[in-house]
Amino acid sequence: MEQEERHVHASSFGSAAVSYAAHRPDYARAAVEWALEPAPGPRVLDLGAGTGKLTATLVALGADVIAVEPDPAMLAELRRSLPAVHSLPGSAEAIPLPDASVDAVLAGNAMHWFDMALAGPEIARVLAPDGILAGLWNVLDDRVEWVAGLARVSGSAAVGPRDPPAGWRVETAHAHLPKTDVPARFGSPEQAEFPHGQRRTADSLAATLATRAGLLVMPEHDKQATLGRIRAFLASRAETAHGEFTLPMLTGVLRVRRL
Repeated sequence: MEQEERHVHASSFGSAAVSYAAHRPDYARAAVEWALEPAPGPRVLDLGAGTGKLTATLVALGADVIAVEPDPAMLAELRRSLPAVHSLPGSAEAIPLPDASVDAVLAGNAMHWFDMALAGPEIARVLAPDGILAGLWNVLDDRVEWVAGLARVSGSAAVGPRDPPAGWRVETAHAHLPKTDVPARFGSPEQAEFPHGQRRTADSLAATLATRAGLLVMPEHDKQATLGRIRAFLASRAETAHGEFTLPMLTGVLRVRRL
């Protein structure tokens, strides 16, 4: 994805902030615990925090959380749902925190939007020695047959190459770590996956997929055609046609230590 196109996609979420807050999943608690396991202390920055999906789990785990989010509408939703959390406007490329002020930096479904040439040094700056940087991604578990079918009919705008397990492993292994301008600041990456799921209906799953960046920037006619295919597929499957079901997912984690 070109830089300009990535910016358009990354900045699209504010237009759907209320729907994002209502429909996007949280993160597997075990995944968040694993991400934080080596951190030297409780101070955690949720970077690109969105509406607070990851923030809420961090709070539940007892972390001392600061949330930073660049989009005003997304930040407003976070502040509405989590008014006690210290939240600030800012970006990964310009983090509004002092040097060595946090023990861990976590990013939920956000690190792929960062310009790591700028964000890498910024993250290293705010991390304490031995601090942890971890990206978390919720991905559809396409080892389940009907989920693989959903991915096929949805198209890349709704279910991109990163969204199944194999895709996130490949992309995070090579694309989203600090680049060669900061080679000594982070150690070797570790990856892990944790089972997760979200209770959905056919309508609410379609609403969830409608908050994906590829659909948010799509022309309205094409968006409605894509959502129509998704709804028709869900109506055709015994697993999803009637009432609530669990959408099988994994929470994937990429973790590195600041040296």
